[in-house]
Amino acid sequence: MTYQTLYPAHIAELQQRTRLLLERENLDALVVHSGQTQRKFLDDMDYPFKANPLFKAWLPVVDNPHCWLLLDGENKPKLIFYRPKDFWHKVPDEPHDYWAEHFDIQLLDKANKVETLLPYDKARLAYLGEHIEVARALGFTEINPEPVLNFIHFYRAYKTPYEQACLRMANQMAVAGHNAAKAAFFAGGSEFDIQLAYLAAVRQTENEVPYGNIVALNQNAAILHYTALERRVPKQLHSFLIDAGAEFNGYAADITRTYSFKPQDEFAELISAVNAVELELAGALKPGLKYGELHVKCHQRIAEILQQFDFVRMSPEAIVETEISRTFFPHGLGHHLGLQVHDVGGFMADERGTHVAAPQSHPYLRCTRTIEANMVFTIEPGLYFIDSLLADLAATEHDKAINWQKIDAFRQFGGIRIEDNIIVHQDRNENMTRDLKLA
Repeated sequence: MTYQTLYPAHIAELQQRTRLLLERENLDALVVHSGQTQRKFLDDMDYPFKANPLFKAWLPVVDNPHCWLLLDGENKPKLIFYRPKDFWHKVPDEPHDYWAEHFDIQLLDKANKVETLLPYDKARLAYLGEHIEVARALGFTEINPEPVLNFIHFYRAYKTPYEQACLRMANQMAVAGHNAAKAAFFAGGSEFDIQLAYLAAVRQTENEVPYGNIVALNQNAAILHYTALERRVPKQLHSFLIDAGAEFNGYAADITRTYSFKPQDEFAELISAVNAVELELAGALKPGLKYGELHVKCHQRIAEILQQFDFVRMSPEAIVETEISRTFFPHGLGHHLGLQVHDVGGFMADERGTHVAAPQSHPYLRCTRTIEANMVFTIEPGLYFIDSLLADLAATEHDKAINWQKIDAFRQFGGIRIEDNIIVHQDRNENMTRDLKLA
């Protein structure tokens, strides 16, 4: 089934959740604000607009500010759709897409007139959005109530069939970009050239993709959130790490691959070893398991690689116990994926928002939740040669167990990360990324 045909059931599910929430919190309705544009300081232009994820959960309007949803869980959701009279900019078309029939749509030509379209009595209405000053000016007293947000965030972790279909489309777009980026790398392109090739294949601008693409050559791959995009090609190409996604109907793909410029060298073998770990862990996702348990298993597997390739001369158990593995794998295994790249709900034990913190020994873990069917995760093990972390390791009592000569030879590669996007079903895992033949 297509995402269009799955959409009515998605709306029905959101309506049901809303009914339960309003009854529990003794509210009449939720009022969800898409957001407002923000003017650059001392300028006459705005920053790129990103819609409130609580808004785009209901409909694929991701680029229109000053829109509002009025949701009571019973009646057809009311959409106040901003459509100004403006000859300077393109005005959004009046809604007629597949989703429009599911909303009672009222057009708004001036943002400051929205009060005339909202209920007068707002005592039992909850405003959900970023612009607190606007909410107060309109008379809202219930503004982003924590119990309301906890309930919504908890259930957002369960993706409806419509949402899963959108995530597959986002992966399809991103895989096209990754294939184009790989070709540009092996053709000798710069980071900037590779970025342009990726965006052209995805057919999205830098403002439309869900996050700033990481396009890193050589030692730049050791910078976890590298986004500088050097224009010059290095004198010698060693490696390429790309962490880049795409967005479809507000849903994100988040995919990473690493390549060696010499496919037969030892760095290529190291990539293959990390890739095997990634596939093992992606397959190990299953209902009932805590996500953090996979993170611990990842450290065990990375430790085995560190010993196998003679980077660390200890047993894998000792490499984990002494926390040496954290030098080479300093981030979390992955996270929930959906309307946001790092989607919400990862630390929740229940709909009340009971927090389950990451263990002290793994502070950068982004998810401690129990895995369940219809959840979507990234799995992204890594192995890096990060100068600052290696310097810290050299200052410890474990210095003599490290093969510094070999590590120094691998600094030029920066590091490795492999990342796929996986839907957990009750009886199987669906690796959206690998299903699209991205090796």
